[in-house]
Amino acid sequence: MGFDDKVDNKGEELKGRAKEAAGAATGDDELRNEGRADQAESSVKQAGEKAKDAVDDIKDAFKK
Repeated sequence: MGFDDKVDNKGEELKGRAKEAAGAATGDDELRNEGRADQAESSVKQAGEKAKDAVDDIKDAFKK
């Protein structure tokens, strides 16, 4: 996982948390759900990147 990808994914997660909190504070269910969706999307991306990292680690282990 590249550093830029990690930063982007974390930023998306934090943006989602902010939207969810703002929606909860204002009673805006649409904004709250949008925030939850942003967080879920970020989680999926992070899981994919972690899987790529694991494959790279396995490849590196066989190179030694």
